[in-house]
Amino acid sequence: MIRDMKIFSGNSNRPLADDICRYLEIPLSVAEVRTFSDGEIFVEVKENVRGRDIFIIQPTCPPVNKSLMELVIMADAMRRASARRITAVLPYYGYARQDRKVAPRVPITAKVVAEMIMSVGFRRVLTLDLHAGQIQGFFNIPVDNLYAAPILLEHINDEFENVIMVSPDAGGVERTRAFAKRLDVEIAIIDKRRERANECVAMNVIGDVKGKTAVLLDDMVDTAGTLCSAADILLEKGAKDVFACCSHGVLSGPAIERLEASNIKRLVITDSIPLRDSALACKKIKVLSVAKMLGEAIRRINSEDSVSSLFV
Repeated sequence: MIRDMKIFSGNSNRPLADDICRYLEIPLSVAEVRTFSDGEIFVEVKENVRGRDIFIIQPTCPPVNKSLMELVIMADAMRRASARRITAVLPYYGYARQDRKVAPRVPITAKVVAEMIMSVGFRRVLTLDLHAGQIQGFFNIPVDNLYAAPILLEHINDEFENVIMVSPDAGGVERTRAFAKRLDVEIAIIDKRRERANECVAMNVIGDVKGKTAVLLDDMVDTAGTLCSAADILLEKGAKDVFACCSHGVLSGPAIERLEASNIKRLVITDSIPLRDSALACKKIKVLSVAKMLGEAIRRINSEDSVSSLFV
């Protein structure tokens, strides 16, 4: 049962917000979010939110800084309008890759974003497939980190045969092993050397991929350099076909051009981030919806029910 709940959306992913509201069978609440000519963001809430349970759906995806400012300004408007509780629904958490100091004099930006979110009045965060699970510890408020695994697993099980799950780097082995266990298939690992940010050189394959359908698994695809290099070496090692599955399709820079020219037959992503026009036109991309999962989590948070069954 939905109680005193209102759902708002910034401009980052309004289609996903509409799908979530359709699942919950409630209308998307109205807030005016626009940008002045000098780039400043203006927000005006068009409905009474006093004493209500507010959910703001806003992935902090490109344009990242604008999306983030929309999120925190909307929260401040809700807090000053006496909302009872404000929850940030972040299908994609931007700046998540900067989660620790990897060199002298660099920031931990994932922590900075967490502090911004807490400081403006959010009392809970609902997100999907954080780049690093320990980011939950940057918050002093409850964080529900859902996983797109059930949706991706169902697609892999229905669409692919003779599968071997492949991790594109050592950091994704745990995720890939979990998928392989659920599918009862083998696992392979790409041994690579990263030369600089967004660029890598694939070196070797640990595991036997010969004659199998290789499914690369990652939490996000940004410039697609890692996946495309991994696909090349998998085919060199005898893989029959190469597919890729990622929760978040950032697809920045030359990503679409690389995918079009690559040996990846299909890239499966979720709708956590809206696709730009060139990505929508790419026939290699398949988009799966996470609206039902996020909608169910919102319903349970609102009714104070357990969300543990959604953590699969």
